[in-house]
Parts: sequence; C-alpha cells; structure tokens
Amino acid sequence: MASWNRPLPGMRLDLPGDLAVPGYEWHISPLGRSYFVNHNTRTTSWRKPTPERPAGSLTPECIMKGHSEFVWSLACVGTNYNVISASEDGSIRQWRRYGEQVGKPWRSDGGAVGSIAVSPDETMVVSESLDGRVWLWNIKEGSMVGDPWEGHGVRCLDWSPNACEVASGSQDGTIRHWNPDTGRQIALTIETGHGCVNTIKYSPQGDKFASGGSDDMVRVWSKDGKLLIEIKGHDYAVNSLCWSKDGAHIFSGSSDRTIRKWQSIDGKELVILHGHTSTVTSICLSSDERHLVSASFDCSVRIWDFKTNQQVGEPLLHDDGLLALAISSDGRYVTSAGLDRKIYLWSIETALKKDGDHVRVCIYIAIINPFSNRCFVMAIHSPSQSSRNAQLYQEMS
Repeated sequence: MASWNRPLPGMRLDLPGDLAVPGYEWHISPLGRSYFVNHNTRTTSWRKPTPERPAGSLTPECIMKGHSEFVWSLACVGTNYNVISASEDGSIRQWRRYGEQVGKPWRSDGGAVGSIAVSPDETMVVSESLDGRVWLWNIKEGSMVGDPWEGHGVRCLDWSPNACEVASGSQDGTIRHWNPDTGRQIALTIETGHGCVNTIKYSPQGDKFASGGSDDMVRVWSKDGKLLIEIKGHDYAVNSLCWSKDGAHIFSGSSDRTIRKWQSIDGKELVILHGHTSTVTSICLSSDERHLVSASFDCSVRIWDFKTNQQVGEPLLHDDGLLALAISSDGRYVTSAGLDRKIYLWSIETALKKDGDHVRVCIYIAIINPFSNRCFVMAIHSPSQSSRNAQLYQEMS
C-alpha cells in the first residue's frame, strides 16, 4: 500500500521507480519522519538516497537559491533569460540569469503555488494555488492584477497563442476557459474523462488544445471543446505535453518513464524515447525543433536529438527528483528545479559540445594491394557518442 494523504507508520510512500537510486524503499516512522530502507546493504537511514555524480560531469552555469520548499513550475522570459519560479513555499520569484532575485517574492493568501503560465507577450503570469484559485500577475510590477478567479482544484494552466483566453485543467477531471481581462469563465466546462488533468497545452495555431491525465491518455480537443481524438499508448499518467510549431505532432512525457511523439491528426505513435529510470515530469521542445529536453524524478535532465531519436550528451544532474523544466525562446538555455529547492541554469550549447568532446583514439592500418599501386589506409576510431564508425581512406602511393 502507498498513501500520500494520511500515511500510517511503516507505510511505504514511494512507488516502484520513484527513488533515483535502485534498491531503496521510502517509509514513514511513528513520529512522521521519513526513513529509507536500503536492500543493497540491508541498512536503514534517515537520509534520502541520491545518485552519485560522476567525476567530470557537467555543472550548471548558475544555481538559484531562495525557495524554502519544492519548486513546482518554471518559465523563461525575455531576451535576458530571466526565470520565473513557483514553489510549495507559497511564493513566485523572478530571477536574473546569473542568480540574483528581481524584486521581492510574489505572494498571495492561496498557499502553495503549483502551475504557472506566461502570456505570449511575456507581460503577465497566471498561477494556481493550493486553495484552487487562479491568480493573475503583472511581471514588470511583480503585483497581482484584480481579484483571484474562483477555480476548480486547478492543476495546470496554459495561455492561448492570441492571449485571449487561459485554459485550466483540474484534479476533478474538468477543463475550463477563462477571459484574462475579466477573470470570468467563458464557454462550458469540459468533462475530459481523465480522472485528473495533469497537463494542458494549446497548439501553436490556437485552433485546438491537448490534455493529458491520470488515465494514461492524451486527448486532443477543438477550440470550442469538441473531442477530436483519444491517444492511447502510455502505461501510466501523462504529466507534460508540447506541440511542434506546425501543429502536426504532439510530444508527451509520462510516469511510465518514456517520452513519445504522436501525429496530432490521428494519434499515430511515431517515436518512443527510452532512457529515464523514473517518472518523466516535464518536457520542452527547442526552438529549432531538433532537440527535446526532459526532466525526471530520477534527478536528471536529458537532451534528445530527433534526427537520431537518441539521447545526446550526458544527463544533467540534480541532487533530488525534478518537477519543473523550462527552455529559453532561442533554445540556448534550459532551467530545471524540483525537490532540492534549487533552480539550475544549463547551457544547451555546452552540454552538446561536451558530448562531442569525447577523446577519440585513432589507429591507422595500411593495407597494400599487391595487384595495384594503391595503398588503402583504414582509420579505426574508438567508440564515442558522436562517432561509432570506421572510416576508410584511399591514398595514392
């Protein structure tokens, strides 16, 4: 049995694969303190296990510290790569790229802040709070705009591309649309069938939107709320979605540890990306659509190349499970955060360059053909992420 609501002493809190280090279980003591059972060494510890960081692994360009609880959501704004973060500690904070906080934390009386979404013109932010209400903020002023919108147990948010409406998905399985100017609901409430709506995302054209939920499915809807297709394929909950620029493809990240690419018109599965060892919590597509970046409860950020459908570079590592990810509009930087309360800023260029900097040992073998005056030289390279082939060169003797 597992329970997060009212766990009993001794009850296991994790699901298989939730902890980044295999062989551990997470339990709760009679005094309410977490402890961890290590089946590898047959020992018990108060300290949560974290994966070892390999020597020489890439370090973030900046670490932003200030939140006192989990960071649930992130966004990148502006050409200066500012970061906006939302936390369990009840605050929203804005940061400069090099780690300095901009102004004071934004706070409401709604409690912990989960999902946030930035308007297309990057002037406003909507956020949802523990009490189920939705709040609108002015980014430049760092202040609340109007009264909170009376929500419905909101779990996720997204702006339409034309900024005329905001969509919210709820733990009660419904989706609502809001007029950001009035804070009033527009159109009818949509009963999705998801159980709990974990993620919602408009297509770049704004003519449809997709939702993912606890029922392991992705659903695509018309702008007016008509169900277009249901996409089945994941084995566990769908936690994050993004679209290709032309609206032809949808990407989804799931608790089944996979990332999948689908045709949006008929739901045909095109690609499955394997590599994460725990729940995939967030995914982002780069501006050139060549790379997809993913964050997971396995404490890692991974970069995927859609030309090869393979992971490129080494995993970018945190000290605890990740909940949030955001990529800059030009695709140069990615931010990640989660249970360790810290926000990391990574350079995509540096991560990919490190992947191409593996040392390659080359052995040349001369092969002389006795029936001609040509000498063939075989150059055999050591395996690397960027090249695993042997090249044949021909030289005139």
